[in-house]
Amino acid sequence: MTREEKNQIIDELSEKFAVTPYFYIASTAGLTVAQATEFRRMCFSRGLEYKVFKNTLIAKALEKTGNDYSAFNEGVLKGMSGIIFSPENAKVPAKLIKDFRKEAGKDKIAFKGASIEGGLYIGEDQLTALENIKSKNEMIGEVIGLLQSPAKNVISALSSGEKKLAGIVKTLGERPE
Repeated sequence: MTREEKNQIIDELSEKFAVTPYFYIASTAGLTVAQATEFRRMCFSRGLEYKVFKNTLIAKALEKTGNDYSAFNEGVLKGMSGIIFSPENAKVPAKLIKDFRKEAGKDKIAFKGASIEGGLYIGEDQLTALENIKSKNEMIGEVIGLLQSPAKNVISALSSGEKKLAGIVKTLGERPE
């Protein structure tokens, strides 16, 4: 591969990192050709993109984004590395890896690390946390629900107890000071 080809790959990969808020780095070194094909098929069916690159190209592309991905250089970018790009949902790749492990075996695919909107998750122990992570829309929905609940409680208390409220106000008004 010539230097120009490498630079082109680095440029394309850094652009992909810049526009994709969620990506995972995993190793599929233990897969047979049939299993690798099935893994790619599963990625495609879930709207994900999986590509294998040299670690040096990945490191240079990450460096070119301007974000600090230096933690990936220590242990993540060793051995075979494939990148799973998820344009819309942070937890789909985590579920994919777990589902694939159920079929092919736990030792067939190794989760190395992930970047979720700039936050870095490194190591196998982070996979469960990533699987349970809430999307931006889910979090917004929860916040809106929490904000609406006190207002709903006040309104329902006022509407259900109109007669009680009127009685309480009347009693308080008649009470001597």
